[in-house]
Amino acid sequence: MLTSLNFSCNDDFLDQVPDDRLTLESTFKNRNTVEQYLANVYSQIPDDVSQRGLGGDGNVGPWLAASDEAEYVWGFVGSNSVNIGAWDPTSGFVNSIWSNFYRGIRRANVFIENVDQCTDCGADGALVKRYKAEARALRGLYYYYLMRLYGPVVLVGNESIPVDAPADQLKLPRNTYDECVAYVLAELNAAAADLPAVATEQNYGRMTRSYVQAIKAQVLLHAASPLFNGNADYASLVGKDGKQLINQQYDVNKWKLAADAAKAFIDEFVPGTFDLYRKNNAQGQFDPYLSTRDVFLDEWNKEVIFARVDAGINPRQYEMTPFHAGAQAEAKGSGGLGATQHIVDAYFTANGRSINDPKSGYMATGFTSFKAPNDTEARQVFNQWVNREPRFYVGITYDNSLWLNQNTGNIVTRTWFNGNSGKNSGAGNDYTPTGYIVRKNMSLGDWRNGGRSYVMMRLAEIYLNYAEALNEYNPGHPDILTYVNLIRNRAGIPEYGSAELEAPTGQAAVREAIWKERRVELAFENVRYFDARRWKVAETAFNGPTFALDISAPDINNFYNKVPFETRVFTKRHYLWPIPQNEMNINQLLVQNTGW
Repeated sequence: MLTSLNFSCNDDFLDQVPDDRLTLESTFKNRNTVEQYLANVYSQIPDDVSQRGLGGDGNVGPWLAASDEAEYVWGFVGSNSVNIGAWDPTSGFVNSIWSNFYRGIRRANVFIENVDQCTDCGADGALVKRYKAEARALRGLYYYYLMRLYGPVVLVGNESIPVDAPADQLKLPRNTYDECVAYVLAELNAAAADLPAVATEQNYGRMTRSYVQAIKAQVLLHAASPLFNGNADYASLVGKDGKQLINQQYDVNKWKLAADAAKAFIDEFVPGTFDLYRKNNAQGQFDPYLSTRDVFLDEWNKEVIFARVDAGINPRQYEMTPFHAGAQAEAKGSGGLGATQHIVDAYFTANGRSINDPKSGYMATGFTSFKAPNDTEARQVFNQWVNREPRFYVGITYDNSLWLNQNTGNIVTRTWFNGNSGKNSGAGNDYTPTGYIVRKNMSLGDWRNGGRSYVMMRLAEIYLNYAEALNEYNPGHPDILTYVNLIRNRAGIPEYGSAELEAPTGQAAVREAIWKERRVELAFENVRYFDARRWKVAETAFNGPTFALDISAPDINNFYNKVPFETRVFTKRHYLWPIPQNEMNINQLLVQNTGW
């Protein structure tokens, strides 16, 4: 039986494993040190649950607050520089994330080349075969992570290159994006053959065939998307060998490949292995609020395809717990991760319509006595937040809402200037910068209690990937709305084509419906940043004034006004991150991304 590995970075161990052949033989001789080395291959999986410090050992990115979903209150947070365009090829996180993923790839290469030396890994070779497959899957995953940021990268993931090869042999030109896609798919396919279908309690957080299939669907979805599929903005991105790094010919078949990969996952694993998480209330009735809330809190439930088991969840819980002046420590956080007005407005109303739909029932002004799904009583609530869909109340803490942790009694969060979690009450800089606080994936108890996994891939995303790709190559296919409606049904809002809600007609309208559904269903899950980039809409979505409530208004009536808190910068060059300047200086065969 395989044992769980501790996937945290263990640089002390690596320091004891230099690249000389004698030490490598010693390291890979027994199972204990083999597993330690494999744990270090795993350690480059990003720990994106807290995104205050970028790069570093956790490979942390700025995904939430560098999108139109969120804003951190603290000036030191790295996404602040990204949002004003104050970053370039010399920025530390640009180099750190690039280097960390290549470090993971190199560790995988070393592992694959040497693990056959293990003398106590089982006589039948099954364990070594599985370990190799895990390392190979991780190698493919790390290349994918590089590609979605930097575009075409350098493929050095071939174990035939000796680990002690001269440095000049490792100086290679960038491969084309299509070559990178083909390589990653080949790696994932080869790995899948020797991996178990799903994780068990003894090996949560390790590579499985199901997760590999999900990654394949992600890789192909990015490859089919406008950013990489015939994007004329990169016509001049040509390697020094004359290769066009991003294919200039649009290929609709790439969407078919993406749809087929997602459907292959569904056909093999749903509903027997994975299914949408659904939860009943105390009365035994299906509850969409509990279902969309607890899918993140019920560890390794049937919807979870992959999660990081050793995630740094406590910082995020501190960021999501409001300041709550006067409250006991377990309910007193910072509220420093604010949700923007943009994502608040993206949620549907209770009848499943966008707020700008005349039939939505949305009210922009006034107050109503309203009982939210998690509340114990009705409260005076600003009408913009009344009768919204259940996912809104899962995702957003708003002014005069009941806090989740009721261990010390009911606490009502007030986010206006003089409220218990407002700008005038927070100690130093502990207050919401937008008047809203991100709530999704917050535990129900003491924010200081960590020890739970962080969901990185779940079935809902596969369904939406399938619907999106299918609509692009075969619009009108009945599966498209079927899978979107599965998401909406679980969310407790009317399905498209039902008596309550007409179906969108035409490819463009269906595309808009899918994009809206992704934005809400996958909010605050590190998806929006990549979606807006691959769709080539980030120049609009992430550029210009970003809105919030007026947190500085001493008069509560003015607090409810929407005001810009920052003018953000996202130009055409920001779609791809720059190749780190020190890499450009070292390797003269590299060419820089367009605009940098």
